[in-house]
Amino acid sequence: MAEADTQPAPEELYFYQDDRDAKCPFAPPPGLRALNEKAPVTRVRIWDGSTPWLVTGHAAQRAILSDPRVSSNDKLSGFPYPNQAMSETAHDHPLTIFNADGADHTRIRRMMTRPFTRARMEALRPKIQQFTDELIDKMLAGPKPVDLVQALSLPLPSLMICALLGVPYEDHDFFQEHSSFATRSDKTADDDRRAGEALGGYLANLIQKKTTEPAEDVLSDFAARVRDGDLTLPEATLLSMIMLIAGHETSANMITLGTALLLDNPEQMAKLREIDDTKNAANAVDEILRYITVATFGQRRIAAEDFEFEGASIKAGDGIVVPLPAGNWDPEAFPEPEKLDIERKASHHHAFGWGIHQCLGQQLARIELQVVYGTLYRRIPTLRLAVDRDALAFRPADALAFGIGELPVTW
Repeated sequence: MAEADTQPAPEELYFYQDDRDAKCPFAPPPGLRALNEKAPVTRVRIWDGSTPWLVTGHAAQRAILSDPRVSSNDKLSGFPYPNQAMSETAHDHPLTIFNADGADHTRIRRMMTRPFTRARMEALRPKIQQFTDELIDKMLAGPKPVDLVQALSLPLPSLMICALLGVPYEDHDFFQEHSSFATRSDKTADDDRRAGEALGGYLANLIQKKTTEPAEDVLSDFAARVRDGDLTLPEATLLSMIMLIAGHETSANMITLGTALLLDNPEQMAKLREIDDTKNAANAVDEILRYITVATFGQRRIAAEDFEFEGASIKAGDGIVVPLPAGNWDPEAFPEPEKLDIERKASHHHAFGWGIHQCLGQQLARIELQVVYGTLYRRIPTLRLAVDRDALAFRPADALAFGIGELPVTW
């Protein structure tokens, strides 16, 4: 029998939109876990009626995200866009670290790697600790309850990425407002363009200024490359925009979500309070990253040629979606995945993706979270929610990044 005859009709396929169970909001959608129990690769239906392959198994995710027969080119017909706005703007997107393959990707990534070496990020730990303590001091001196998002989760990563890039922190309200469109599900194509133009214009002006007034920061490095002809100003602006957005949005979400998760697991929070060196929070950070995984809506790829994979006959032009939370809850890789255990060895998680497109800023994110998780609960041992957990507003299922809008806490 021909393969087409054995395929279910599109309306019979699992509709993938990452619906989490309201009773277990930190866990991946039950439907994803059920699919993975049957097979690590399966056809699903997405918002536009197309039927890409969904890769849920941990080992299968590593294999597909490392496979040179799979492309990140979002301009190819059949690419599984996460929403309508992205489908409408994809052909306007320039080549970036996210949608480039092969030599193009290597060239772009090389330009962005130097600021994010492990040694450079580790050297920032004292500054991260200073900012964290200052923000907690301000919390303790102010009224209660307080929204942890505004008091700590947003300011800390924003301060750090501003210091790293050379962006004035006094402009953080502007760039937070415009960069938030990158992960919003309710944006229109026009919203996306307007926000990109505003943020791009702001960064281009900064880079031009740093060609004559350089400092010890990333934008000055990019400005020197523009002056020497290694980068065009639009290329440098785009690289800066990617770093600015990625550098604060995901870390901010993880500070908030991780705290909410630990408040749900007081015995695990108690273990964190006993840590006297934030470097020793590394296992805890990896386990919390595994458990939550803010990159919730799936890595998007497209097959560049025909190939067999985990029993599936993938054809050139087939869309491929890799939901990272599903791989991080695969019991083959993480026994009893529903159990939060900060002593678990979980560094093989996929919270930062896998393969050549693995998150460039993961070392900075890890250190920020080690410092926060290793400091906040020790300094405020009676920290607790100021509202019922059911009152927390989690981001909708079709958001590109998981998060909580506000986290009212008291002590």
